Amino acid sequence: MYIKYCFNANLEYKDRMNGPLDLDSAHRGSQPGAKSTSVMNLLYQRIGGHEGISGLLRHFYADVRQDPLIGPVFNAQIDDWKRHLEVLASFWETVIGGPRTYAGRMPTKHLSLRLREGDFERWLFLWQANCRAQLPSDVAKEMIDLADHIARRLRIILGIPNT
Repeated sequence: MYIKYCFNANLEYKDRMNGPLDLDSAHRGSQPGAKSTSVMNLLYQRIGGHEGISGLLRHFYADVRQDPLIGPVFNAQIDDWKRHLEVLASFWETVIGGPRTYAGRMPTKHLSLRLREGDFERWLFLWQANCRAQLPSDVAKEMIDLADHIARRLRIILGIPNT
């Protein structure tokens, strides 16, 4: 098992060792940015911690913003890219065993976007290209597998058939 967290059908996080995670109240009372006490943060460490995931996301979303298919979807929704990248870093850190600071509801953020299968395919294509270009091959594979898993679950929630 290379990740500690997985997702149930509602894209709620589940800690494989301790049961469901309530991300709306995760780490209330803990210091922002505090390291998780989990020993299962290997992927987070191998990606280079906060700086590593932040760098990957900066490059990836620079490509997304310029993409003719999905760029307009993102650019129409996001006014403050700096803040959005911080939220995305928090989400991915939580997923890959870093600090558990993400407290959003990721699936609901996508409900109003009217996404189509082609949007998912392009996002995943750009994600794969960035992971392969910026990360060691084993880390890239794990990040790509995670994104594929998240995309499958999100498609189910949004009612988008995977072709």
